Amino acid sequence: MAVSLVLNGIFCAALVLLVLVLWSLKRHVDPVLSIECRQGIAELMPTLAGLTHAQLSRGNAVELLENEDFFDAMFEEIAAARVTLHFETFLWKEGALGARLAAALAERSRAGVKVRVLVDADGGKKMGEAAKRELTGAGCRLAIYHRKSLRNLGLVNQRDHRKLMVVDGRVALAGGHCIVDSWLGQGQDKEHFRDIGVRLRGPVVHALQSAFSENWVDETAELFVGDDVFPELEPQGDCTVHVARVKPQGSPPAVKILYHLALCLARDRLWIQNPYFLPDSEALQAMVKAVQRGVDVRVMVPAATVSDMPIVQHAAHRNFARLLAGGVRIFEYQRTLIHQKVMMVDGAWCAIGSSNFDDRSLEINDEITLGFHDAALAARLEAIFERDMLACEELKQDAWARRGGWHKLKDQALYLFNEQL
Repeated sequence: MAVSLVLNGIFCAALVLLVLVLWSLKRHVDPVLSIECRQGIAELMPTLAGLTHAQLSRGNAVELLENEDFFDAMFEEIAAARVTLHFETFLWKEGALGARLAAALAERSRAGVKVRVLVDADGGKKMGEAAKRELTGAGCRLAIYHRKSLRNLGLVNQRDHRKLMVVDGRVALAGGHCIVDSWLGQGQDKEHFRDIGVRLRGPVVHALQSAFSENWVDETAELFVGDDVFPELEPQGDCTVHVARVKPQGSPPAVKILYHLALCLARDRLWIQNPYFLPDSEALQAMVKAVQRGVDVRVMVPAATVSDMPIVQHAAHRNFARLLAGGVRIFEYQRTLIHQKVMMVDGAWCAIGSSNFDDRSLEINDEITLGFHDAALAARLEAIFERDMLACEELKQDAWARRGGWHKLKDQALYLFNEQL
């Protein structure tokens, strides 16, 4: 009996030690969101790039693409591919869009283009066998990221949430668009979502190619080299871009640092559109501090009634009272899911990418967000924000405090799961 108790004690101690080791491997200290700096964000581009493990890329051409226009550009570039075509996405569901994409990629592969397709195992579980057969039958290389298996047991919660495409190493597309029929159309109703992406030409394409190669090598062990994938790239425009995507072991992920830097550096206005808005306590405080120093802080999210994840919206509601009391203006879009992940600071800098403003995106998933020093691009995004405000209800502090008890209970209960939503 005594031996059994000793063995049980040793087993429990070993188990606790193992949990602590696993926790410590993932642990990092988040930066304190208090920065003493008189320079504006436009002057601090080298800092933004450096602190997010990136480099500034000058001389790029950037085209903003809303809603279904993104797919028009995507299929145009697929048809133009001559040597390599790399496609990566989180969510791919069987439907008209998925069938068209599979056919287009297969056609290029049969024409001699090296086509590599990377789809997240969780997001692609409803991709459909027909699309997979068409791709592989035509010679495309299809890799599924973090399949559910014993080998990936410790990685099952880490998803590839990136959405990007690189053609011939010379042109890239990135944003929030998923391969689901709900992304078709112009966001005109609840069945057709709104989103924003970009098409890029110029030296920054190398950074997106590098992002694709990261998870491709992880799944396939294949390294691709040469001018077919990393050609010498000449300047194509006058936009300066940096790419946040890295998750260093033991350090805060680059996208989280980027988002938090933007909160601290804003001096005039900080406008955010994001479908899943669950910032941590430090970020909430940074937004309130921004208001206190005179910044016009606005946040736009979808209403729970039009969101594809209403539980996330209710979890987000838990923090709205704090933001409203601090002077942050919050707008709920009423027409459909507003899926773009966009941030604009001081009319000089803006960010577009795959990253939600929540712990899952900023701590767990593989993401990609592009930062742009481009006043014209920022102005266009601000104009889109102001247009979208016409389909919003602005929340008011007094009315929000009077929302029903059941509503408040759901908000509090669902927030308990905020780190995994």
